[in-house]
Amino acid sequence: MDMNAGRDSQAVVETRLTHETHRLATGLLVDAAGRPSVPRQALAQLRDFLVVNLRHHHETEDEWLWPLILTAAPDVKRALDDLSEEHERLDAALDRLAGIGLTGAKDHDGGHLDEDDRHALREAAVAVRDSVRDHLDHEEPVLFPALRAHITPAQWAEFAQRVIATTPPVAGHLMIGLLDEVGTPAEVESIFVNMPAPVKSLLPALRDQAAADLRVLRGTGS
Repeated sequence: MDMNAGRDSQAVVETRLTHETHRLATGLLVDAAGRPSVPRQALAQLRDFLVVNLRHHHETEDEWLWPLILTAAPDVKRALDDLSEEHERLDAALDRLAGIGLTGAKDHDGGHLDEDDRHALREAAVAVRDSVRDHLDHEEPVLFPALRAHITPAQWAEFAQRVIATTPPVAGHLMIGLLDEVGTPAEVESIFVNMPAPVKSLLPALRDQAAADLRVLRGTGS
């Protein structure tokens, strides 16, 4: 039975927005790595955010979400197994990206990457971007119908809370800023509505920080 009558389920909305942030952020790192004016620290922050969040995202799918779907729809096991194999290939690209040395500015570079370092970072970022985009193009036609048909609102709420509780605290403000760019205000609010009040009170400051950092990465501000 399709639980989405008239509007999409919260599970699909949150998953779609998360995927769009991954598409946007991986492309942004490619562009920023090719821009000599972007400081090493800004590149490192975005790189670390991506590595941590992409790993966490697909690990929670493999370990928690796929079993939920398979309980209701065992016939999709082969498709989900294929997606998990793609997760493993993405891990190899993330390993390469994580291995690019970006910490500790050299004395002569003023906090910026030299040409060889930028080239290495950009190549690794391109591999991650392309892997993520290809994977999502394969995953969404399988996952979105499964979320609509087989995951109840209560199951999704519990899964989403587990994801939030276990997300490593690495540049989390960037996720807030990216969500604001890919979702409507109503969609973004639907994700944040159940945040504890002390956390929600920090959202304006986190949005300001994200906007400033994204301007630096795009070369439109300091």
